[in-house]
Amino acid sequence: MRVLIAEDESLIRLDLRQLLERAGLEVCAEAHDGEEDVELAREHEPDLAVLDVKMPRLDGIEAERRMTAERPIPIVIVSAYSELTLVHRAAEAGVYGYSWRR
Repeated sequence: MRVLIAEDESLIRLDLRQLLERAGLEVCAEAHDGEEDVELAREHEPDLAVLDVKMPRLDGIEAERRMTAERPIPIVIVSAYSELTLVHRAAEAGVYGYSWRR
């Protein structure tokens, strides 16, 4: 399974990559903001995307909307933000899962 990671914090992005690769998944691309995420999804056609919710240029929820409008894939949000408004926005957008870390 090919996974796209979008996270603006490089250390967290590296941790996510290592976690996914240890689980046997292939990380096909890494984005540092929402705009790059949409571009890389178009280019690499991942099977799954793991996104941060708050990123520069375009947040993860809007990036998810744009990505799945072009090519539906499962999207999982992993974020430090647990506000219910974000969780509800993500659910309404069709995000597959929303997990926050403390």
